[in-house]
Amino acid sequence: MSIIFENIHKAFGPKVILKGVDLEIGTGECFFIIGGSGVGKSVLIKHLIGLLRPDDGNIYLGERKPENEVSRKSETELYPVRMRCAMVFQNSTLFDSMNAVENVALPLRKHKGLSMDQALEQAMVQLEKVHMQDFAKSFPAELGDGMRKRVAIARALTLDPEYVLFDEPTTSLDPISARRVDQMIRELCDVVGVTSIVVSHDLVSIESISDRIAMLYKGTVRLLGTWADFENTDDPVVRQFIRGEAEGPIEL
Repeated sequence: MSIIFENIHKAFGPKVILKGVDLEIGTGECFFIIGGSGVGKSVLIKHLIGLLRPDDGNIYLGERKPENEVSRKSETELYPVRMRCAMVFQNSTLFDSMNAVENVALPLRKHKGLSMDQALEQAMVQLEKVHMQDFAKSFPAELGDGMRKRVAIARALTLDPEYVLFDEPTTSLDPISARRVDQMIRELCDVVGVTSIVVSHDLVSIESISDRIAMLYKGTVRLLGTWADFENTDDPVVRQFIRGEAEGPIEL
């Protein structure tokens, strides 16, 4: 297994978010985490790179060995872990004062110590992978939401990560842009061999590109399986969610 979440618990004060989450994600898998707002989807993936620490449980990056447990590492020890992971946020988080290629080049200069010319050259290679090379000199304000997302994905790939975490990658995108982002995520898994964890509410994405899906509900994994498993389940909670029904056991 590539990533293992073992009995993860997390609370913020009196509010309990995760109540013993167990998940194993395979190498090269396109794995979706779904569920209603506030169930802990983003909270869970932030544990993987040390942005949050679990109150209890273990997280392994690789096999279940003590040296692969990441949740108790110091900030210094987390640095190589974070170099193996990349995260694409919902709002893309590009720097407005830099054009597209400069945004992509930034991690190369900061973490690999490349010269500006070397970093820009490698950044162009990444932009070509997401079909954005013709917009290399464009600033974020000049790009649409989908194009900014593709630049953010290019930047995430610059350090050759083994794992990419996507937090609502298609939110606010038009249908065509959303499907292009889906296509890129799928290609990362199939062509590059990246393990992708995608937090999403986008049922089209979930159906079309996921290998497996985990639905979180009331702090635990309600269902883990393929899209076919979700379509065929008799669980009323899962059925209400994937059908988007107003009436059912899920309370707002």
